[in-house]
Amino acid sequence: MIAYTVTLVDSKPVANLDPAKRWQIQVRGAVQGVGFRPFVYRLAERFGLTGWVRNDGDGVVIDVQGQYLEAFMDALRAECPQLARIDDIEFSDLALTEYSSFVVVPSGQGKVTTVITADYPVCDDCIRELFNANDRRYLYPFINCTNCGPRYTLTHKLPYDRANTSMAQFAMCRRCAGDYHNPADRRFHAEPIACPSCGPLLDTGIAEIVARLGAGEIVAVKGLGGFHLACDARNETAVNRLRQHKQRDNKPFAVMPANLASARRLVQLVGCTETLLQHPARPIVLARRCGERLPAAVAPDVPWLGVMLPYTPLHYLLFYHAAGCPRETQWLTAAQDMVLVMTSANPGGEPLVIGNAEAGQRLVGIADHIVTHDRDIVIRADDSVMRVVDGAPAFVRRARGFVPESIKLARPVPPILAVGAYLNNTICVTRGREAFVSQHIGELDNAPAIRFFEESVHHLLDILQVEPCAVAHDLHPDFPSTRFALGLGTATVAVQHHHAHIAAVAAEHCIDEPCLGVALDGFGLGPDADSWGGELLWVHGGQWRRVGHLKPLPQPGGDIAARQPWRMGAAALHALGRGAEISSQYSDQPGAAVLAQMLEKNINTPLSSSGGRLFDAACGLLGVVPHAGFEGHAPMVLEGLVLQPTTMQDGWRLENGVLDLLPLLEQLIDQEAQPGAELFHGTLIDALTSWIASAAMDTGCHVIALSGGCFLNQVLAAGLLKSLPHIGLKPLLPRRLPPNDGAISLGQAWVAAHDPGLGRLNS
Repeated sequence: MIAYTVTLVDSKPVANLDPAKRWQIQVRGAVQGVGFRPFVYRLAERFGLTGWVRNDGDGVVIDVQGQYLEAFMDALRAECPQLARIDDIEFSDLALTEYSSFVVVPSGQGKVTTVITADYPVCDDCIRELFNANDRRYLYPFINCTNCGPRYTLTHKLPYDRANTSMAQFAMCRRCAGDYHNPADRRFHAEPIACPSCGPLLDTGIAEIVARLGAGEIVAVKGLGGFHLACDARNETAVNRLRQHKQRDNKPFAVMPANLASARRLVQLVGCTETLLQHPARPIVLARRCGERLPAAVAPDVPWLGVMLPYTPLHYLLFYHAAGCPRETQWLTAAQDMVLVMTSANPGGEPLVIGNAEAGQRLVGIADHIVTHDRDIVIRADDSVMRVVDGAPAFVRRARGFVPESIKLARPVPPILAVGAYLNNTICVTRGREAFVSQHIGELDNAPAIRFFEESVHHLLDILQVEPCAVAHDLHPDFPSTRFALGLGTATVAVQHHHAHIAAVAAEHCIDEPCLGVALDGFGLGPDADSWGGELLWVHGGQWRRVGHLKPLPQPGGDIAARQPWRMGAAALHALGRGAEISSQYSDQPGAAVLAQMLEKNINTPLSSSGGRLFDAACGLLGVVPHAGFEGHAPMVLEGLVLQPTTMQDGWRLENGVLDLLPLLEQLIDQEAQPGAELFHGTLIDALTSWIASAAMDTGCHVIALSGGCFLNQVLAAGLLKSLPHIGLKPLLPRRLPPNDGAISLGQAWVAAHDPGLGRLNS
């Protein structure tokens, strides 16, 4: 047997073989659940070839013979389905055999090395059928085909066949079975195929759901990766009730308008924001508000609104009924009146609800009505959240629609499980040159969240069929993820938090050389057991050293300072030698005088180099959100005030790698909020640029990784992406993952992959 390997950048396969040939072709990548087998079938028919195609553990295998194999191979790569991704193709010569036709055969067995694709929004073809009164799937809320519908969230294991999904319980009716087995049909081997006669059903009619929403009720609606809590976004009473029931405080809600025309009434769709809103993942996109104003309770204090477009048939049916069930389809693109709040259905801080019985228990007292159906959700996946930073998409939260897409690494690595941090937790599993980062799990601060974390670990390992040789975890011994890792009985690698932040950027961008990294976040344990969070690091794989940090500020009361920015304002006054002003400056805050004494006597005021606490200090001095309702609340409001950053000369000091911004903070004391916010952001960008430039000169590094939750700040991130190239440096921001702790697991895995002991463990 002669074997050939072809990659996507190669030219045509070996030519000048015999006119009639037989090849076995292995296709790897995202090629299951995307209509790849019917695509191969149609190609074979087109070129008059015989043989078979099937799913297997590596992806798709094709046994094909005939006279036009080179043309078949060219078309295979050039015309693959829209949702497919071919990573490589390997083929070998076989002896000719007796094939009379080309068929799709049952899936093969063996160890799985392929992937399942993410969930996709209902496609245009299915939408046309959904509103075609002559179609048998007319108004059916579970319509799908090979080009759309659920994948990851209903799959128990690979290969991606109906028997391995939550659709296994639904026996196909004769007509659906006919579609499924007809190579000419769009639903040929569409695993979730269904119709009203044989598929899942809602327990509540669409008209009733819309009527309840119109009456001001809160309705829990089962979706792809979990339940949403929905209400009329224009009904301020309903929105406020939802806030109270969910214990949401001031955190913004996302909204769903019917289409782009409706979205343009609410937000500015400039640049690639409109394209991002229509991305197949249908993420929530943060955009500046404009025009029509929804009640303040939807998104208090901030100029952005999180907007997502409908992505399931059920969503479209809700807007269809709200529009009066029009006979024509022009309403699909015309602006509609109804706008829905669509937020995760979960009691405050707990994981997303996915089960029918679970919804009945956990959503009592939150939702007025619960809409269920009988297709099970296998794995929770919240909506992804994105925004545009410096003209390109950037993640705030990565989940449904993107998971479990892999991130290609610079080189193959041992099989590693990385368990992330405490906030914005994700996990990561490596397999060869691929890293699979889970959906957003969230804070590990309650028992249900920890159970969700453990479920996610087991599901990802199982679906990828990976047995890790080591588990990477945060340096902090008290994180639940750390305790979980240490209890597995597998070799462990402890990774410093900010080293992991920078390593995640290096891994994503395939940087396998020394780089500098700026990690700005709220908290991470340093090897000295101090609170770090404003770090300038030299990083090369598993090696790192601290070359600089922000000048530490005291945190009066410890962790509570992160939730009460006025305390950090008081800490800045104390650090400036103006502690006597704390009582008068914060006279409206109970305990201000006691806090001044704490600072004076150094009682429960641990030092922190945190970038997050620096932002809080600026907020505290400017009177912006003295008490935060959620993580990052005050800095988010501060960012929203900025129209044009300004710069203060001599606003910082730099000595021995320590960046001191006390001169800037002192200037803020007598500033109004908006000019103060603009001065803070502009001066901080310039200060960081000078700080990085100095370290780059000392280390010889020109690649600069930017990570940590502070880089969710669009002004800060875009400012550095613009300033650093002007001095010959190459800044890199996370693009496949968020810059916050959602990327930590990838960084942990990349660092662990460089551990010299893993080669022996994996041999």
